[in-house]
Amino acid sequence: MDFQLLDAGLEVRHRHEVLTIEAWGADSVRVRAAPYRIPAESHGALDERPAWEPPVVKVGDGQATLVHGELTVTVDLNRAAAYPEPLLTFTRTSTGEELLAEQREHFWLPGARVFAGNRSGAYEVHQQFGAYDGEKLYGLGQRTHGRLDLKGLALDLVQRNGEVSIPFVLSNRGYGLLWNVPAVGRVEFADNATRWFAGQAREIDYWITAGTPAEILARYADATGHVPELPAWASGFWQSKLRYRDQEELLAVAREHRRRGLPLSVIVADYFHWSAMGDYRFDPAEWPDPRAMVAELADMGVELMVSIWPTVSPLSAHFADYRDRGLLVGSDQGVEFHQTIQDKGMTAPMPVAFYDPTNPRTREYVWDLVRRNYLDLGIRVFWLDASEPELNPAHPGNLTLYAGPGAEVACVYPRDNARLFAEGMAAAGQEPTVLLCRSAWAGAQRYGAAVWSGDIPATWTSLRQQVRAGLNIAISGIPWWTTDIGGFHGGDARDPAYRELMVRWFQFGVFCPLFRLHGDREPRTPTSYAQTGGPNEVWSFGEEASEIIAGLLRLRERLRPYIHEQMRVAARTGLPPMRPLFVDFPADGPSWTVDDEFLFGPDVLVAPITEPGVREREVYLPPGSWVDTATGVEHVGATTVVVAAPIERIPVFVRAGADVPMGENA
Repeated sequence: MDFQLLDAGLEVRHRHEVLTIEAWGADSVRVRAAPYRIPAESHGALDERPAWEPPVVKVGDGQATLVHGELTVTVDLNRAAAYPEPLLTFTRTSTGEELLAEQREHFWLPGARVFAGNRSGAYEVHQQFGAYDGEKLYGLGQRTHGRLDLKGLALDLVQRNGEVSIPFVLSNRGYGLLWNVPAVGRVEFADNATRWFAGQAREIDYWITAGTPAEILARYADATGHVPELPAWASGFWQSKLRYRDQEELLAVAREHRRRGLPLSVIVADYFHWSAMGDYRFDPAEWPDPRAMVAELADMGVELMVSIWPTVSPLSAHFADYRDRGLLVGSDQGVEFHQTIQDKGMTAPMPVAFYDPTNPRTREYVWDLVRRNYLDLGIRVFWLDASEPELNPAHPGNLTLYAGPGAEVACVYPRDNARLFAEGMAAAGQEPTVLLCRSAWAGAQRYGAAVWSGDIPATWTSLRQQVRAGLNIAISGIPWWTTDIGGFHGGDARDPAYRELMVRWFQFGVFCPLFRLHGDREPRTPTSYAQTGGPNEVWSFGEEASEIIAGLLRLRERLRPYIHEQMRVAARTGLPPMRPLFVDFPADGPSWTVDDEFLFGPDVLVAPITEPGVREREVYLPPGSWVDTATGVEHVGATTVVVAAPIERIPVFVRAGADVPMGENA
């Protein structure tokens, strides 16, 4: 085994493997390994090395140590093994406590790092670490499994509707780890080992940091990029339904909000407002004067958001350009069509293509259309739907992209799709905007990606899942997040049972980073350009529910100054406004297990109601003093209390002494 000092760390060579360990931000290192050489190009999230101090490296016989702030890395040849290989152990410098250690898959072979070649210069790779009793793991993007603690789960690393793969985890042992490999893969958080797997990759690449939860999130933001500050308009209420069919229908809803005195910040022109997928312009038959529409909305203080799918119809006026300039996602085998849908001009569902945002020329071409047909009209809010991309059949390994084979790089598609719009807005001299995305990967936050939880069912089970999903994606570096309030698939506005679910979902949603109503309500119709969906406005759910919801819209208005304070903190430090209790109370054991309540900034504790008919619930209060916003009663924390939850409110507490303008309807 040979050691060589690098400017920022250490290179280790053993047999055919090259292993590098480099300082990558405070208390953090990046580890890369590959046969023969480290690839010159990476499509991961670690584009620029954060500020760092040179680590202290000591080399001995068969062993080396690298000390970088609170993180110490030990490299040991493990000579006692039947087949020795260098193994890494990560410890906390100040205490010597082991945080994480590589672990062999087998005492002979394979080892902790596995490269199984496929005769193309790429490999099936494994990276295995030891498992620890009592360890809890959080993050990994947004999932529908309904768990906050990921320990014991095996999870696919692939982008799907409602399943957002961001391969970053935070451990209660005091470390955070980013698997910086955008390949389609899998991770297993088993009792006997943690194993990361990629079906096809050129290297193993991961980043690890040590600290408290807040410190870990700050280091992660430094490494992968900080979110911009949330624009002032974005903290209010966003109104949407499946599809407003034309200009007059959309304007009528905005005008009705104004007539009723209901706050409104954003309204949405959803899919099929276009002439054809890939044209990126309004259909003039349905939207005859979009410039006038945008101007009228602006006079009401309302932004128009337009839905932009990455799909390109063969009937698009620009299809030949996309195809002949090489701007579409290719296929390893077969034609360059990866989805079917009934778009404008189609009598039945037909195959459509996807543009390739990993290609700089694609980003320039698409943005030019968006700029001319949307931005120049005054539209600066974009909904990047189906951006996984949503494949049919779901075979990402069959894709070929500018960045590489789909099996190796497909997971970065949604991140680079957000990059397209962020770069375009910057080039146009515009301030960063909010890009509502159905998917993301590590680093997407720096482009202004706000993730929503996808096309979820309109059920109580789904509402319960959203609480954990929102907390895990917050831990994954995405501070801007929301759901379809009321769920997407189904829900009848005339049904009293559904109205209860809608009220409880709104009471949760008002404390989410973004506050947004959307869904395909009954009566529903098959997916096509003729869709509209049932009523889904604030006043659609009966007098009692509508009155409660209107109060929640006004509560959100009162909270907006507080929300922007937290968004500024998120931009500066990476600390998400919606977060699990353990982020603020890492020394409090119960705070690591509470998964059905959350903090909204440091001063507001929210306990959603996620079961029908429930009119009280237990609430765990972390250390400190907390005031029940409904009664004014102050409670000493580190205890559980039973709190009333009539239909008009959920339990919400404010930290004693905090100035948060809750008022009524909390």
